Amino acid sequence: MPHNPLPLGKLPPDLLAALLRRLPPDPRVIVGPRPGEDAAVIDMGDYYLVAKTDPITFATDEIGWYAVQVNANDVATTGATPRFFMMSVLLPGGLADTAMAERIFTQIVEACTALEVAVVGGHTEITHSLDRPIVVGCMLGEVAKDRLVLTGGARPGDVVLLSKGVPVEATAIIAREKAGALAGAIPPDIIARCAEFLHAPGISVVEDARLATDAAGFGGVTGMHDPTEGGLATALWEVAEAAGVGIALSGAPPILPEGQRLCAALGLDPMGAIASGALLVTARPDAAPAVIRAWEQAGIAAYELGRVVAGRPRVVQADGATLPAPRATRSPGCLIHEHSVEWKVSARTLQNVT
Repeated sequence: MPHNPLPLGKLPPDLLAALLRRLPPDPRVIVGPRPGEDAAVIDMGDYYLVAKTDPITFATDEIGWYAVQVNANDVATTGATPRFFMMSVLLPGGLADTAMAERIFTQIVEACTALEVAVVGGHTEITHSLDRPIVVGCMLGEVAKDRLVLTGGARPGDVVLLSKGVPVEATAIIAREKAGALAGAIPPDIIARCAEFLHAPGISVVEDARLATDAAGFGGVTGMHDPTEGGLATALWEVAEAAGVGIALSGAPPILPEGQRLCAALGLDPMGAIASGALLVTARPDAAPAVIRAWEQAGIAAYELGRVVAGRPRVVQADGATLPAPRATRSPGCLIHEHSVEWKVSARTLQNVT
């Protein structure tokens, strides 16, 4: 047993930064590993290749769907179109059967078909010491060089926008994985409705991103980010830190009523809960109305959160107080780790709630 075991979630920022400094460089890498950015960007001559890899490590009945969507989301936040998907599917020895393999592959095929993405390879394995399947996805996309968008592109004066509201993914995960813990506190019909948040409003932001960049015109969208681990609170801080700016919120963040209710039932902070399904956008003031119109015309809820301001990285709430930033490795107990049902709730985890 290690003397100082690392906590669940992402590596501590200082450790991760030290490890990343060891990686060999390549002049073709336009965006490599760095805090806040959602995907890598590689110069292929006439266009940029965008690459993202992300694992799904929780036991779920739709793990294949999750794997495709979360990787496609991060590619889409760069302005790229997801094109090619690869996956490593690790099935638990002694538990895996033909039905499990077919179910996961069917989900991957359906998700890729919906996004017009080709599955181009991967790896499958029945692995010892696992108690659930694990799927590691890798999505590749393409973007014209003049349409590349980065998390760190926000500039003072930009408008901060959010699609759908939060926390879409956390609401779906809680309802799907912890229905028993909610029994008696939340009516079954609400739990069932929340479980469908995976598909409606859905955890994909590929269409949200496409609509935003098309509507805003050249340079109108200055940044996009996919709120995942640490929720909207952390995502706002990541945008501020990546761009070296402040964010001034103009009102209360859009918390979905269902998400608020499920989180409240378990003592969780919806601002720190995993929030895939919402797209965080910074846009020039003249372009922001067009983004809002495009989303609303497509039936996607649109919210204006505030403005980007000059100065040190910070997120200031409407009342002037600094917004706390849940961090994956140092959370006081208000986040769900990315693609996991291991919620930190004070000294206990959601998996122990009965």
